[in-house]
Amino acid sequence: MPQGVPAVVPRDGLTTRARRNTPVLAVHTGPGKGKSTAAFGMALRAWNSGLSVAVFQFVKSAKWKVGEEAAFRRLGELHEQHGVGAPVEWHKMGSGWSWTRKQGDEADHADAAADGWTEIARRLAAEQHDFYVLDEFTYPLKWGWVDTAEVVDTLTRRPGMQHVVITGRDAPAALVEAADLVTEMAKVKHPMDAGRKGQKGIEW
Repeated sequence: MPQGVPAVVPRDGLTTRARRNTPVLAVHTGPGKGKSTAAFGMALRAWNSGLSVAVFQFVKSAKWKVGEEAAFRRLGELHEQHGVGAPVEWHKMGSGWSWTRKQGDEADHADAAADGWTEIARRLAAEQHDFYVLDEFTYPLKWGWVDTAEVVDTLTRRPGMQHVVITGRDAPAALVEAADLVTEMAKVKHPMDAGRKGQKGIEW
């Protein structure tokens, strides 16, 4: 796609404007670093364009301090106080989704993941947000906590102009097939290969 021009334009009867204004389902997968980072970069563009953003983190503990979370919460406050950008919501698992406050072991977290997906599906049906980040959502799918077929069906039938980005390793084949944009991150080198631990400003 040199200069953003498609190599092939399908004969689907749609105008250029109609084809451009189509909701995107993106998947960032693969063993390399940067899947979530790329998703949050897209979310930042969405916020700047006035699209409401909702982030749902499926594996991060509620106790972990995530730099992007702090930044997006500030952006949400900026919108509330000055009307800049768009609304932002951030929900994460661990000690529980922010609307259920569940606590417990892995079985409880599996239930929380299922509850989380149910809530996301409800919001998609209601067209509650413009841009969704389902961070590390491939893991609940891989582990069988959430049914992949149901997720694919819900996402492909979602109404309106709702963009969805899903991150995580080992994305199911059915999800990859359904997506409009799939990027596979491949690791070439990583500081941990040399025994270096994650550091502030790089990993969180």
